Amino acid sequence: MTEIIIALSKGRIFEETLPLLAAAGIVPDEQPETSRKLIIGSNRPGVRLVIARASDVPTYVQYGAADLGVAGKDVLIEHGGVGLYQPLDLNIARCRMMVAAPEDFDYASAVRQGARLKVATKYIRTAREHFAAKGVYVNLIKLYGSMELAPLAGLSDAIVDLVSSGATLKANGLLAVEQIMEISCRLIVNQAALKLKRDALQPIIDAFQGAVEAQKC
Repeated sequence: MTEIIIALSKGRIFEETLPLLAAAGIVPDEQPETSRKLIIGSNRPGVRLVIARASDVPTYVQYGAADLGVAGKDVLIEHGGVGLYQPLDLNIARCRMMVAAPEDFDYASAVRQGARLKVATKYIRTAREHFAAKGVYVNLIKLYGSMELAPLAGLSDAIVDLVSSGATLKANGLLAVEQIMEISCRLIVNQAALKLKRDALQPIIDAFQGAVEAQKC
């Protein structure tokens, strides 16, 4: 029997991937939010789910510890996508990558005047490429959480972060001032596994694609 390992992260991505798994006939044995297990079985013999940190999912797939995975475009850009086949935009966990700044900071004027901005983010590659394309000089400050705190504490002039509803920005006196890109999750596949396990993997990929297309109708 060919073993298939699928890497997922907890939370919104896992929940929104469940209908896609169901379309492929895969039902997890347990919920990661209530289980302490990091490897979860399924109703299909030989199909298991690895529960990893979202930023680690591409690495597990890249090095073959998982055959398939679901990861956000934001994570894949930072990872670089080396060794990964990305056959499908799953159109789930949608949000926006934005530049945000305090409501009393004139971001547009600062950019026009050529000011060197201090920008806090965990998306260093995305931010660097965005501001370089605009010809804006920035000092990037790497943070891992609570980006909204950086401008409030005087650490940065602005932040680059994912925005869904914008409620957290508003609660902290910040305003989204520029959109960098739309973000959604991709199906990622280990390139070697796709060759060696194609007969087992292709039906799952096809089922995911059929479910995504059905949602568009």
